[in-house]
Amino acid sequence: MPTVQGRRLRGRTAECAAVVQTLDHAREGLTAVLVLRGEAGIGKSALIEYAVEHADGFRLLRAAGVESEMELPFASLHQLCAPLLDDVSDIPEPQREALDVAFGRRLAVPPDRFILGLALLNLLSAAAERGPVACLIDDAHWLDSGSALVLGLVARRIRDVPVAMIFAERDGAERGALADLPHMRIEGLGDADARALLATAHGRPLDERVRDRIVAETNGNPLALLELPRSLDLDSVGSNFDLGLRLPSRIEASFRGQVAGLPPETQQLLLVAAAEPIGDPTLLWRAVAQLGIAVEAAAAAESAGLLDVGARIVFRHPLLRSAVYRSAPPRDRRAVHAALADVTDPKLDPDRRAWHRAQATLGPDEAVAEELELAAARAQVRGGFSAAAAFLERATVLTLDAHLRAARALACAQAKLAAGALDDAVSLLGMAESSGGLDPLGAARALLLHGQVEFLAGRFSPAISCFVDAAKRLETLDPVLARDTYRDAFYATFVAGRLGGSGGTHAVRAAAEWAPQVDGAHEPQDLLLEGMAIMLSESHAAGVPVVRAALRAFCTEELSVGQTLDWLPCACHMALSVLDFESWDVLSERGVEVARNAGALAVLPIAMTLRVSNRMFAGELDAASALNAEVEAVVDQTGLALMASYGAMTIAACRGRDPNTDEAERLAAASGNGQLVTTLQWARAMFSNGHSRFDEALAAAEPASAHPKELGSTTWALTELIEAAALSGDRARAAAGLAELAALTQASGTAWALGTEALMRALVEEDAAEPHYREAITRLHGSGVGVVLARAHLSYGEWLRRQNRRFDAREHLRTAQELFAAMGFDAFADRAARSLLATGEKARRRTDDKRGELTAQEGQIAELARQGHSNPEIGARLFISPRTVEYHLAKVFTKLGVTSRTQLEQALPAVTGRAGADTSAHTPP
Repeated sequence: MPTVQGRRLRGRTAECAAVVQTLDHAREGLTAVLVLRGEAGIGKSALIEYAVEHADGFRLLRAAGVESEMELPFASLHQLCAPLLDDVSDIPEPQREALDVAFGRRLAVPPDRFILGLALLNLLSAAAERGPVACLIDDAHWLDSGSALVLGLVARRIRDVPVAMIFAERDGAERGALADLPHMRIEGLGDADARALLATAHGRPLDERVRDRIVAETNGNPLALLELPRSLDLDSVGSNFDLGLRLPSRIEASFRGQVAGLPPETQQLLLVAAAEPIGDPTLLWRAVAQLGIAVEAAAAAESAGLLDVGARIVFRHPLLRSAVYRSAPPRDRRAVHAALADVTDPKLDPDRRAWHRAQATLGPDEAVAEELELAAARAQVRGGFSAAAAFLERATVLTLDAHLRAARALACAQAKLAAGALDDAVSLLGMAESSGGLDPLGAARALLLHGQVEFLAGRFSPAISCFVDAAKRLETLDPVLARDTYRDAFYATFVAGRLGGSGGTHAVRAAAEWAPQVDGAHEPQDLLLEGMAIMLSESHAAGVPVVRAALRAFCTEELSVGQTLDWLPCACHMALSVLDFESWDVLSERGVEVARNAGALAVLPIAMTLRVSNRMFAGELDAASALNAEVEAVVDQTGLALMASYGAMTIAACRGRDPNTDEAERLAAASGNGQLVTTLQWARAMFSNGHSRFDEALAAAEPASAHPKELGSTTWALTELIEAAALSGDRARAAAGLAELAALTQASGTAWALGTEALMRALVEEDAAEPHYREAITRLHGSGVGVVLARAHLSYGEWLRRQNRRFDAREHLRTAQELFAAMGFDAFADRAARSLLATGEKARRRTDDKRGELTAQEGQIAELARQGHSNPEIGARLFISPRTVEYHLAKVFTKLGVTSRTQLEQALPAVTGRAGADTSAHTPP
């Protein structure tokens, strides 16, 4: 007679073939991922077991989500990784530490899920070196949130290693951590297979009308076909058979009916097993003894096929566990949890014990609340913010004292925010504020949290108001937190830009009134805040000296990791706004390094995006593209796709490709991100100037340059506007733009600023342009801003050609064309080549650049290898395995005709960053 497992796979030829194909791909050395998705009881678990049976030669790694463990941090990840932990010496130390902290084996800074994902990626890659690996994850809809996110991001990034990952998840999880992975929808059985399965379950012929009605009502669900007949009197069921419930509820009702027929002691034993999620028989028997239940009570459950008592306690189906637990009276559930708490070792598993105690407690209990608070602290150390929030939420409910209740609700709201549950955070904040127990500091912190929720939700104007109000309250309560909160208000003001309403003005005024009064305001953070306040409340020129002093301090003084992550993005923005390229270069590089080493996933894409912009201005488009690939790898896991698209679009504009910014501008505007709207408009203007479409460039630059409070982006939109207006014949508009720009550049006084002003002045003052062009090239030479230097040569050469000085023009046009071609600014290179051709000289074509033969990922890997990074380092940056890096590098070597990394220096010349040095022969006296 076929097994239950075999019967449930009846009619599953296509589904079984998909499972085998996934395994076969891994046998062939490839990576394969498959998500089996369908309703409860449809046969997903049976397909997982089918995979086990057909995974000959595989190393099996298994995990299963458990509903009652959803709030325990990284529980399922630990279950999957446990067999691999002997191999942790094969992965880098930061990743080993992240695993140790996540699994509670070490106390340290909470690990970022990005680092945990890298750790699992490398563990799987190392295991796959010894043979194919199959990761089988059942009931993925019940994975704890941390495990789900890590497994999801690994499934997206693992490739080129013999690993098969097969997940089974229930309908309704399509938008979760496994969204967009290759999936197969598991449908109900066809009528013929359903009727055959039903016959095996009932064991004797059925009335045809009853049989067809059951098949229709169950929609071919195998579990329903097997289980419903157990709870129905099929001889008395007529053609109007209808339970009036959703199918999972019908199945649960069937299970409840089966359980109800068992002896009371057996029902209680089943409840203990349902409440003890890890299936540890030792805990079960201890709890059963605590409740005075005889061991023999398990026999009836085993005989009924409901429970398998072996090395682990296993229910016939997860819905059976759910049915047993939900149908039990609350008093019985509390008694069972109390017994489980008593038999759980407080040293080995304090968190599970605390959770059982909490579920056993009906009313306020400070001792249990304190235990939950300690469990939350441990969860936060491991990076389990969802778990911490769950512990704190239950602790809040069990707290009677108003002040403690408010404090715990506030802490819970903070954990909810860290876990990304914004709506829940707002609810907890409401609980804290309505309790009447918040002291002034707590009330200010609650207001700060409101601001953070609004900011993350993209509602920047209310966020700014919350930040400012919170900062004002904190001025006397916690001056350091007040300073940091004013920084958040400024940052939100910068991001919102033109879309921020009056909140930015409020923030500026409040910070300007307070910042100078900070006692001993000599730290870089204090100086930067003061400079920003002066710049925005008084004038740009008045604030520049303070900002530049702050930037020098940031470059030379040592900050903690936390201070660096909190302040360097703001400092980089200000370096750009005062045109201090040297500080921007130093700080953007440091920000990426610190964020990457700390595994700070929330800050890393911001830091890398700032570095992408810096490398673009330096003329290092290959480096910028490699960095943006890292941004895409990170935001692929965080949902910040707009940030990656910004980099891709600006790089496309630099390369002379249409950035297609319309949809991104619409999304940026809808999210309230005025700064991003301006940046995209600037990219469009630069693209149009590169193609000599000056009217289009002027149209794009006009709105981008109309918002002086959007520091940095507006400045560069002004330069595009001046060039476009001057070359399209609108001298008046060009002159007005120059006046605006000069107010900024004169205050800055850097070589970048003054060189740019001289270049723009030469474009505007056509009749007296030459000394300005010479000044621009002299100042920009060696400034590090390679692309602006190349544009100075281009504009000077074009002007010389218009003056009929063809021989002089050729020198500068040739220099511009060579620089732009080497940098990858193709449209500007073509523009220079056309002008050079008009002088009677044909531009030389680059014949040695083979980068076009490489795919995007091969180019990124080649560039990182050229910079000296090892395979594991490249893999960590691009979130791929070292083996995948090795595979792509082999293809790179073949395409470029090289045999070692050292030869990449010549095959992929690092032209950018040396633009100033390469043009020394062309620098005018």
